[in-house]
Amino acid sequence: MKRTVSIPVDLPAQRFLPLINQCAQIFNAHVDWAFANGTYNKNKAHKDLYHMLRGQHPTVPSALLQTVRDNALEAIKATKFKSIPKKKPTSGLRYDKRTMTLRGKQLTLSCIGKRVTLILDVPKYFQEVFETWEFCGATVTYTKNPKQFWVRLVFQTKNPQQIEGQVQGIDRGLYHQAVTSDGQFFSSSKIRAVQRRYLHNRRQLQQKGTRSAKRRLKAMSGREKRFMRDTNHCVSKKLANQHRIAVFVLEDLSSIRTQRRGKKMNKWLGSWAFYQQEQFLTYKAEALGKRVVHQDPRYTSQKCNICKHIRRTNRHKSRFHCKNCGHRTHADLNAALNVRDDYILSSTQGTEEQASVNMPDVSAGAFG
Repeated sequence: MKRTVSIPVDLPAQRFLPLINQCAQIFNAHVDWAFANGTYNKNKAHKDLYHMLRGQHPTVPSALLQTVRDNALEAIKATKFKSIPKKKPTSGLRYDKRTMTLRGKQLTLSCIGKRVTLILDVPKYFQEVFETWEFCGATVTYTKNPKQFWVRLVFQTKNPQQIEGQVQGIDRGLYHQAVTSDGQFFSSSKIRAVQRRYLHNRRQLQQKGTRSAKRRLKAMSGREKRFMRDTNHCVSKKLANQHRIAVFVLEDLSSIRTQRRGKKMNKWLGSWAFYQQEQFLTYKAEALGKRVVHQDPRYTSQKCNICKHIRRTNRHKSRFHCKNCGHRTHADLNAALNVRDDYILSSTQGTEEQASVNMPDVSAGAFG
């Protein structure tokens, strides 16, 4: 289990900004080489590029160049050449134990010239992780607005023992952030209202185009993201802290944005932070000895949870009415139940006792 401790630091911009820029060029050179040669082998990359890049970037420390090489080739290996990872001149720079040291609160970083030494001001919230977990690496990032350097320290510890409990299916959507198989609804009405307000304000200010409008746009930037981040934290915390729940089953939505669904729907999907909510729930559940699993989402909205009959016309907006057995319920609740039951049936660990505990009766007239 890993956690990241983010701390703002004062670093000499005249040394670190050129370093980050040069490391981005080194990263991109390794990416181009990997695609040209069809391999992400580190030994071959070192043999072909090391001496050339050392000549082009003599001020970059040798160990840092090798760290960037490893980072670039690992990024390609993770995507299996399906995408081209590229870094911008101010992209984050990853450090490892060869290029940095942490002794107590004293941090040293490799840079152009001599190493830079810092005394970290660790927030109380991260104090336990900082003092008791094992340090394993860090990333230095730079935000243009405001002009601030950050050190993202990565710590790791053993995973807590997994607990035993019930399985809960979770259906995620645009009108409800999450609907659980036991009937909990987390509405998205406030989120959609905030998004509409920010969209309207951005359009008005962009049309105005004055200096004051541009200053206002700059001040507004990031507020919507921070609002969504806070909302996702609140929902994921409530879900993770539920008693008797040990497994959360989510639909696999990794390819939901690959289809063309019209301009309006694509815009909605583009502003839907479902992946962030999934990441928050995953690490919060992991810390409690729980786990998050994924299930194939096909037909979960069209299938009746009672008779398992599948028909497209069973669902109309938020209402689900089975044409075969007459079962009526909220469409998102029906989908959450299907997500949970499909996982239990497909899991090799799902016993008959577990299935009976996690399949309560649903009344015919239940609407969320």
